[in-house]
Parts: sequence; structure tokens; C-alpha cells
Amino acid sequence: MMKQLYLMRHGETLFNQYKKIQGWCDSPLTEKGIKQAKIAKEYFTREKITLDSAYSSTSERASETLEQITDIPYKRIKGLKEWHFGRFEGEAEFLNPKLPYGDFFAAFGGEKELDFRQRVATTIQDLMAHETNQHILMVSHGASCRQFMRNWSHTSQVDQKERLGNCCILKFGYENNRFELLEIINHDFSMI
Repeated sequence: MMKQLYLMRHGETLFNQYKKIQGWCDSPLTEKGIKQAKIAKEYFTREKITLDSAYSSTSERASETLEQITDIPYKRIKGLKEWHFGRFEGEAEFLNPKLPYGDFFAAFGGEKELDFRQRVATTIQDLMAHETNQHILMVSHGASCRQFMRNWSHTSQVDQKERLGNCCILKFGYENNRFELLEIINHDFSMI
């Protein structure tokens, strides 16, 4: 039976607001970020999706987001953390190189792109392989979600070139050790 993975980016943080690079460093959710998470929760309610299991990155911004969506017990998983940007952590976003980043950050103590992609993909694959429930939520980060999408782009017809917004949900089907991106759920935050 096909399982459903809802891979979600955290809500807006203080560093997002100040346009700071945050990978392994952390900052709290803003009021807007909390409201974004509550709007994401409304999606699950509206679609009558009962979440059976939940996981988050060990970053507070991810676990805070998850706690706004569900009160089921969850596990914090290091492998779901964001890209490690080395000495660029906490610096202004204008210092980022142009996309794609490739291995740029490795020279500054960060992760190589394919190492990062493999970490996230292996973590999610291992969690889902051992998961016995049907509807699983994982709250992670923008680049983590994007790299997981890239890892499984060969099985998916759905794609989005634009940046993945805060609290964007990537709905994957998972069966026979294979993921397929079924839908990208972007929320309307114009009222907040």
C-alpha cells in the first residue's frame, strides 16, 4: 500500500526576515511564521488528512513549526537538517553565490551539494522504509526539500522552479522503496 509523505519547509524565521543565511544555525519563528504553520495545519484539516507519524529536523524552527500543526509525538532527526553553509552561517544572504551552489560552501567548512543531497535522501528513505503508518509529516528546510525533490525528479512529473516558500508542502507517494512527487501545496499567505 502506498504511503503518503508530507515533506514541509518550516515557517518564516527571524533570520528569514533579516535575510540571513541559516543552515545549521537557528533562529525562532516570527509571528508570521507561526501563522503560516497554522494555515498549513488548516490544509490537513480541510483535506481530512490524519497524520499518523511525524518527524522534524533538530533545528528549533522545524520543531516549532511541527508543533503548530499536530500534537502527536514526534522524533527530531539530525539527517533532516538544512545544508551546512560553514563560515557563511548567520551572514547576509547577498554573500551567497549564484545558483546552483554546487560545492561552493565546502571550501568554507560547509557541505558539498551531493553529500548534502545524499544525507537528506538516505535519512528520509530510512525513515520511510521503517514506517508502518500511512500519513507521515516531516518538517525540514527549503534546500533540504529541494534536494530531496532533485533526488527523485526522475520519477516525478510535478516540479517547481521557483523557491519553495515557508510552510510549502511536498506531497510524495512512497511504495516499493520509490518516491514520486504528487503535488506541491503552496499556501495563500496574502492575508497575514
